Amino acid sequence: MTVLNAIAAELRKLVLLPAALVATVAGTGLTLTFTAMAMASRRSKLDGGVPEDGRTLDLVLEMAAFGVISVIVLGVVIISSEYTSTTKDAGGGRQIAVSLTATPNRGVLLTAKAIVLALVSGALAIVTVGAGILISLVLLGGHAGSPGAVLAALGWRPLGAVVYWVLTALIAFAVTVLTRSGIVPMVVFIVNTSVVSVSFLLSRVTSLAKYLPDVAGAQMFVRSYPAEVRFEPPTGGLVMAAWAAVLLAVAAGVFVRRDA
Repeated sequence: MTVLNAIAAELRKLVLLPAALVATVAGTGLTLTFTAMAMASRRSKLDGGVPEDGRTLDLVLEMAAFGVISVIVLGVVIISSEYTSTTKDAGGGRQIAVSLTATPNRGVLLTAKAIVLALVSGALAIVTVGAGILISLVLLGGHAGSPGAVLAALGWRPLGAVVYWVLTALIAFAVTVLTRSGIVPMVVFIVNTSVVSVSFLLSRVTSLAKYLPDVAGAQMFVRSYPAEVRFEPPTGGLVMAAWAAVLLAVAAGVFVRRDA
């Protein structure tokens, strides 16, 4: 099977996964709901005479961090679903055996999955971040300024948010390849993103934590990331990309060599 055929097959498999559909709808829905709530609250304060503190547009992108949970789920289930046993009626086997029969070249299979994940998570991020900006413009009204002024003020940071989503998905994918189970990566990544960020806590203790992928990557779109030592956005992106590349390389090496 060629790479293009493998990509098409993996895309079909991903969009048919119930967990992927739920994650996509829930992640985008929650992100836009939180964005609307934050912007409505900020509009009320601005209408009441509270001076603009320069953080209004920052909130637009900070809300995008909530939606990262959706691509974490995608990164996990696109590979963990391969190792889930089917029902006894379906033979009780695992999907990975079928996938490797259809695509014997493990490198091609893993590459196809990574490409599909990057494309889907990137498209989801673009839609979610773009919709969040649009909702903010509508709810803030005259406080936001013209669309051109808002986009100029945001600069390249919306792109940084999209890159952050894609790299987070790929890192979650790589870790799941190594564990061959979706439970641990799912819990660790989601808790670290939504409940308590261990990475952020470490950044308050040691400057070395700035090299952690989520800390470095967040600085691509969060202007005032509350870390003691910060990167410039391009540098933060490169650090996170390096993490993703190394983890994917290790995952590929393990996946190609070990038994299915």
